[in-house]
Amino acid sequence: MTINLQYCNVTVNDVDESITFYAGALGLHVTNDVGSGGHRWVTLGTDDQGGLGIVLSAPHAGRSQADGDAMQELLTKGVLPMLVFSSDDLDATFEKVRASGAEVLQEPIDQPWGPRDCAFRDPSGNTVRINQAPKA
Repeated sequence: MTINLQYCNVTVNDVDESITFYAGALGLHVTNDVGSGGHRWVTLGTDDQGGLGIVLSAPHAGRSQADGDAMQELLTKGVLPMLVFSSDDLDATFEKVRASGAEVLQEPIDQPWGPRDCAFRDPSGNTVRINQAPKA
């Protein structure tokens, strides 16, 4: 049996602004754009078939007013779960993301547990980490 994670959801304040970040700075591309009831769910992914996708949506998309308000509060605080991407060239990826104007939280460093990594905030305040496996 094989099981793979297909996509994960990322709550953002502005879907279009977030598309610019995830597509422009990280190189993902839009694979689906669905609207309903004044809200949008936009899936971005990689070029490889079966690769992981992320679905961007606003706090109130598909949620009750109370749940959307709670998600908005957590998003504003910057405490929603982080996203972790991997790269085969962390330094080049870091420079590309920094050039996009993203807030740098951590420049590339070698972590004592193995990977070399860096961290940014996306336009909505979500923490985005990028790591590179240690060289063998």
